[in-house]
Amino acid sequence: MELYSFVVNHQYDTNMYVVVSCDGQCAIIDPACVWEDKLEVLKKFIEDKDLRPVWLISTHGHFDHVIGNALVCKTWPVKNAAHRGDLSLMEDLHRKDQMFEASNSLPAIDVFLEDGDCVTFGDDVSLQVLHIPGHSPGSIALYSPEQKWIISGDTLFRGRVGRTDIPLGNYDLLIDNIKKKMMTLPPETVVYPGHGPKTTIGEEKERNPFLCRNQN
Repeated sequence: MELYSFVVNHQYDTNMYVVVSCDGQCAIIDPACVWEDKLEVLKKFIEDKDLRPVWLISTHGHFDHVIGNALVCKTWPVKNAAHRGDLSLMEDLHRKDQMFEASNSLPAIDVFLEDGDCVTFGDDVSLQVLHIPGHSPGSIALYSPEQKWIISGDTLFRGRVGRTDIPLGNYDLLIDNIKKKMMTLPPETVVYPGHGPKTTIGEEKERNPFLCRNQN
C-alpha cells in the first residue's frame, strides 16, 4: 500500500490523498478539483501509474473537501463514501453555494461509513474508519495500523485542532473524540491532515496546546 498527497487547488489548500493498493486499485480522498484543469493533475497521476480508482471518500462535508466529488464520480466508476452525519451539511452547501452548478451537483452517497467500519480494496488495503465528530457531525478519520498512519481530515493538525466556531461545530466533543480515538494510537503514527504539513500522534500529544490544556 502507498499513500500520495496533493494540493490541487491553492485557493483552499486542501490536502487530497490517494491510497494505492499493490495491484493498482486506489481510493481518492477529499478531492478539491473544482474545475477540469485542477482534475488534470489527478488524471495524469492516475494514468501515469496505471491506477484504477474504486473509492471516493470524504472525511467530512465542508465545501473545500467535497467540491471535486462530482468530477471524480463522472471520470471514474468509484463508490462514493461519507458519514451519514454530514449528509444534511453537504445538501445545504449545494443549495447555497453558486459554485455548485446543476452540471456539477454533488453526487449521491453510495456507502455510508460508520465508526468501526473498514474500507478494503485490492490485496493489501484495509482502512479503519474512526468517527470523530466536533468539527462537523460526520467527520471521520482513516487509520492504517499496518502502515502506522492516519488521514485526519479537519479534526487534527500540527499544533492545532479543527475549527468549531462554525455551524454544527462542537469544541468539547471534538477534543473528547481526539483524545479517546486518536491520542490512544501509537505515538509514532503519522497524521496526514486536511490542510498543512503532516505530524505524529506523539508530537501532538506532547505539544499541541489544545490537547495539553485539556488533559484530564
